[in-house]
Amino acid sequence: MEKHKRIELLAPAKDKETAISAIDCGADAVYIGGYAFGARKNAPNSLEDIKEVVDYAHKFWAKVHVTINTILSDDELIEAVNFINELSKIGVDAIIIQDMGILEKLIKNLPPKCPLIHISTQCDNYLPEKISFFNSIGVKRVILARELSIEQIKKIHKENPNLELECFIHGALCVSMSGQCYLSQYIGGRSANRGECAQPCRKKYDVIDDKGNVIAKDIYPLCLKDFNGSEAINDLIDAGICSFKIEGRLKDTSYVKNIVSYYRKLIDNKISSGKSNYQFNPNPEKTFNRGFTDYFLYKRKDCYNLESPKSKGEYLGKVISVNCFIIKTKKEINRQDGLYFNDDGCLVNNYTSDKNGIIIYPNKKVNLKNGDDVFRNFDTKFEKEIKKPVKRQIGVLVEVDENNKLTLTDENEVSVTVDLIGKEKANNPEKMKESFVKQFLKTGEGDFYIADIKIAPNSELPFMPISDINRLRRDTFEYLMQKRVQTYEKNKEYQGILKYAKYYKEEVDFRANVHNNSAKRFYEKCGVKVLEPSFETQKPNRQVELMHSKHCIKYALNMCKSPKNLFLRDSHSKIYPLKFNCKDCEMSVLSVI
Repeated sequence: MEKHKRIELLAPAKDKETAISAIDCGADAVYIGGYAFGARKNAPNSLEDIKEVVDYAHKFWAKVHVTINTILSDDELIEAVNFINELSKIGVDAIIIQDMGILEKLIKNLPPKCPLIHISTQCDNYLPEKISFFNSIGVKRVILARELSIEQIKKIHKENPNLELECFIHGALCVSMSGQCYLSQYIGGRSANRGECAQPCRKKYDVIDDKGNVIAKDIYPLCLKDFNGSEAINDLIDAGICSFKIEGRLKDTSYVKNIVSYYRKLIDNKISSGKSNYQFNPNPEKTFNRGFTDYFLYKRKDCYNLESPKSKGEYLGKVISVNCFIIKTKKEINRQDGLYFNDDGCLVNNYTSDKNGIIIYPNKKVNLKNGDDVFRNFDTKFEKEIKKPVKRQIGVLVEVDENNKLTLTDENEVSVTVDLIGKEKANNPEKMKESFVKQFLKTGEGDFYIADIKIAPNSELPFMPISDINRLRRDTFEYLMQKRVQTYEKNKEYQGILKYAKYYKEEVDFRANVHNNSAKRFYEKCGVKVLEPSFETQKPNRQVELMHSKHCIKYALNMCKSPKNLFLRDSHSKIYPLKFNCKDCEMSVLSVI
């Protein structure tokens, strides 16, 4: 790991409660959607709620990123720019965008103290040439495509050493290159690029050949496992990553607390302040997951879950008897735990144990055979533990010098000093010091904790009643917090001038997602001819790629050397041709001929 490099842990937040929980658990930043324009349409938040999150985050020098990462109509674009102006006023730190129309508007009229502009992974940030283009424009950060390997990231960083690179570290994976999936729009008019994806990739299909023979029936051929890059953290940092992003803006608070806490323990060189005290042991297997993969960070592996899109959870063991449903496991079982097996599951009504394992009494009849794997996707005990509050607190050194000046210095070297004033000397100086220390240590559930208290040996504290000491503690800590926020605002970075640059291609088609006139003008000023508007504006009158993926069904079905043409057949008997690029080991789902 690069020495002393400070790394941002970026957490998802569907609402202000989840955002505050993420910050309390140690997130250096959160990303949250506004009332519109986010790629998760079901996670909107008012400007007032975002302001609350900003005010809370900045106390810990944590940041707030707001997602405006959908493609917009001309009317929506005007509203989005107005929204960016409002976000600027409430102190948001960054804005995540997909639509080039926003860049066109900001180039012409950048708001005062504009939040930093981050380019969403929805822009298909895979090719080094594209990332270099965004760097030339003047944006602060690019969020990389999930499909990139560590070696590819190294190359991108080497070519753009001053550009911030963010990558995903955990969560659900899109099987398609982000921003390049039109399957949901094609099937039912619900656009992934407009935040309305119906997730047809998580549905069942038959895989058939060109003669109609069934190669695989009723499987989930487009369903991927969830991403877990925890073992690659040091390599990713060395490759040039500055921010690790946890996916999950629709996930609940328990998920966010668990995953943020897990990665906070792994990444100790944080950029924000404070420490978090957990009453649970974070474990990513305890919350929603479809099994884990590190995807393409090192080499191609089994990244798919053909069995089910449901949460597997934590592996318990194998079934060793179906007569009594006995699992061979060393793990503790609880009543009302949720178990998963064979694309099915049950609740634990009761359990006993014998020399062979745990005997499960399920809440329904189950279909199992010896040797089946059993997972736990709901741990009752863990869920109770994780619901307990977590409080993040900032360390403070309290000092009283020989002149009775009280100085509070926090872990970021922000300090405040006040005079200790009393009407009379203390009759018992030692007892006065004991009382002072005892009361100052009572920070409770506040934003600070006392790292140490030092009172000069020759200091003579004035007499102060306990109520006065308590008031002094409250007032000085409030003063320190005000100074902290002022210091954060003083050092805050804002978006610099944006400009046009030469694009790496001369022509773009519907895959550029040009959904408004401003986006079209932007590309034209960057030397690009826009051949057609977005897929959402006008469906192309030809066979096109509905999805381009690094995942390959032939590889998953052990058919790499097979010359067969393959197709997907959905539950409505609609057939989608598959196209394979075996040289690069990539696959496309095509529109129906």
